[in-house]
Amino acid sequence: MSTTVEKTATRTYQNLIGGKWTDAKSGKTFTSVSPANHEDVIGTFAASGADDVDAAVAAAKAAFPAWSLMPAPKRGEILFKVARLLAEHKEELSRLMTREMGKVLTEARGDVQEAIDVAYYMAGEGRRLFGMTVPSEMPDKFAMAVRRPIGVVGLITPWNFPVAIPGWKLFPALICGNTAVVKPASDTPACLVRFMELLMEGGIPDGVINGHTETGVDITRRAAETLKRVSLELGGKNPIVIWEDADLPLALDSVVWSAFGTSGQRCTAASRIIVHRAVHDQFVEMLRKRVGALVLGDGLDPSTDVGPVINDVAVDRIDGYMQIGRGEAELVIGGRRARDGALAKGSFFEPTIFTEVKPDARIAQEEIFGPVTSVIPVDSWDEAVRIVNSVTYGLSSSLFTRDINLAFRSIRDFDTGLGYVNHGTIGAEAHLPFGGTKGTGNGHREVGQAALDFFSEWKSVYVDYSGKLQRAQIDMTFVDQEQV
Repeated sequence: MSTTVEKTATRTYQNLIGGKWTDAKSGKTFTSVSPANHEDVIGTFAASGADDVDAAVAAAKAAFPAWSLMPAPKRGEILFKVARLLAEHKEELSRLMTREMGKVLTEARGDVQEAIDVAYYMAGEGRRLFGMTVPSEMPDKFAMAVRRPIGVVGLITPWNFPVAIPGWKLFPALICGNTAVVKPASDTPACLVRFMELLMEGGIPDGVINGHTETGVDITRRAAETLKRVSLELGGKNPIVIWEDADLPLALDSVVWSAFGTSGQRCTAASRIIVHRAVHDQFVEMLRKRVGALVLGDGLDPSTDVGPVINDVAVDRIDGYMQIGRGEAELVIGGRRARDGALAKGSFFEPTIFTEVKPDARIAQEEIFGPVTSVIPVDSWDEAVRIVNSVTYGLSSSLFTRDINLAFRSIRDFDTGLGYVNHGTIGAEAHLPFGGTKGTGNGHREVGQAALDFFSEWKSVYVDYSGKLQRAQIDMTFVDQEQV
């Protein structure tokens, strides 16, 4: 592996509050380093506290009236410009992401492209914030429902998709007329800062978006105390089911991409491979050979297949599951931290496969969030369905088969919010809802039109032009009784 990768100069980053870049009120800072090389310091960042949050919320609240009153098509025009700017700066953002978060450059480009797609999609919704009109049950009366913004929204985003997920959350919030305070993960703050700079350049008014780092509260509890809505997207333990009639080379490509892409650090990563016993041994050998050829390294190196995990805490957590897995199943390949050569400077973990895994084993039930997958053999469809649904999560599932009947049964029987047939468990499109069932979240969905429902309030409106008092239900019942 080449050890020469592109670096940029270390810089100092600030919070964006009310259109101005400011230090944390406490003056405290923290540093972020590259997971591929801990000697590579990304920058110094403002370590924000409650006072900074209050200032950001106040700025967003002050900007809300003007932004919410701006016609939605005009807000859409600004998002169109933002989308074009993101596209123009795609390579710059992607390289920063690979350096700061670790995913290989091709995946980082996909991350940025997701944000571009959502920006274009939500910009178009500026002319499609549809309400509804319905016939009234009364004569000479008009009935309709319209969307209204909810106010200031707080967005807490993870490190594994440091541009895509802020776009998923922010763009539907903005097109609905809300203002926002955004908190990035402390592992990837530089990506969000650059993202915010481009939004400001695109014409988002001062105070409409505000960003800060390093603050933590019990969000759900505090929100419940004031009846504020919360959308949670949590975890997954996603299965790929490979049936006896599957196209095995296609399934292999998909498993490798789904299990080891982003070093397994996706909520949709395929951490369970449920294989019909008739093809189990053949597929495991194919998978072992492919995974054994994967190249670990810095994501900016074009020869790299799998980058680092986010930090050493993640390495230690994954390694802890290796000790558990060795007592529950058979380790086929991997299972340890990679320390060869330049890899010793970063947080690298070998792609890992366990086989002969019991469905109730901890490595088959708990989210590891690393480059680890478990192969589980099955003999029947009913057994496969039970195993798919046996975990506390319900985000994504996949089935490889040539049997159209089984394909539709999987859509019906697998209890997940995302379902794939002859495709891996990862990959979402901007115009469809994203989210899961059970312990994966609290029922809300992101992106697509479903996101608009979370970031807006429905208001029902009645216009009575009859010139007299018409009382719904009461008057109609009275008329019916008189006629009787």
